[in-house]
Amino acid sequence: MKSVTLKELSQELTYRTPKELRDLCLRLARFKKENKELLTYLLFESSDELTYVQRVKKEMDEEFAQINRTNYYFIRKSVRKILKNTRKYIRYSQKKQTEVELLLHFCARLKSLSPPIQKNAALMNLYNRQIDTIIRKVSVLHEDLQYDYSLELSELKK
Repeated sequence: MKSVTLKELSQELTYRTPKELRDLCLRLARFKKENKELLTYLLFESSDELTYVQRVKKEMDEEFAQINRTNYYFIRKSVRKILKNTRKYIRYSQKKQTEVELLLHFCARLKSLSPPIQKNAALMNLYNRQIDTIIRKVSVLHEDLQYDYSLELSELKK
């Protein structure tokens, strides 16, 4: 089955009643966990971005605490999973400031991980890629935010 373009979907949705739109949204939420999570964000959490960021940071902290630290293979797998979840939450928000906040928190937690990531090339490369991403994202923010985040970035680069 070939899907139609976003423009065609948008046009078709304009012809639907509010009840039909609600039913379509609920049906979408029933089939995929990410759809339900996105609807939850849009309906309940998008109005208070600060609380959303704090909740995601807390979830990241819990995931970092559960990492199996017996060897670097398990650490890498867990860190990639945490980053995948973090990117998913960033995608829901679509705000650059939220993205920078969450990635900075991720990098800070990754840097403070024990055993140290400096002894593993794959983890260091992942860390450096995230730092580069943060630098790119900070450059498009407001000047005051750029200054604040650049201070945090300089701490992470040490």
